[in-house]
Amino acid sequence: MKLRFSESEIPYWAKRYSDPDEEELENELTDKDLVNKVQQQQYLTRGILRKVARWKSTRRVGLIDHNSENDVREITGYVLKSQSERVTWGVLTCLDGVGLPTASAVLHFFHKEPYPILDYRAMWSIQVDKYNYSFSFWEEYVDYCRDLSKSNNIDMRTLDRALWQYSRENQ
Repeated sequence: MKLRFSESEIPYWAKRYSDPDEEELENELTDKDLVNKVQQQQYLTRGILRKVARWKSTRRVGLIDHNSENDVREITGYVLKSQSERVTWGVLTCLDGVGLPTASAVLHFFHKEPYPILDYRAMWSIQVDKYNYSFSFWEEYVDYCRDLSKSNNIDMRTLDRALWQYSRENQ
């Protein structure tokens, strides 16, 4: 994994990030009151999970309603309390409508630890053209992004925006 652009350009690409269709929904998901509430109660409601799914992949939103409110709370609660990378990687996918990209978005927005989002644009921006969603790949990707975030003194949301926007403009 290696950035296709200079690390010093991360803030530039992050500031260029724009997705007008998703801006309002992203603002809801990054609202500090919502993030604090989820982190304090340590679970997502089905409504919040639906918002994450709609932001990440509108095709999967309808499947979210196949999950009971109790299942969503229990499974997301287990994951948000976990410190096991293997648990955070795979348990959310037990829920209908939650694949690994959506699971990564749940972690990105609501886990206390920083997590990147799995996305083909981000993969391209770090020169990963062929990938599979194995645990070893996920672990390597999380470590790479955390190191990049830490060494550049930026939060994971800023890094994610930069990776996405760079690909959007250059892929």
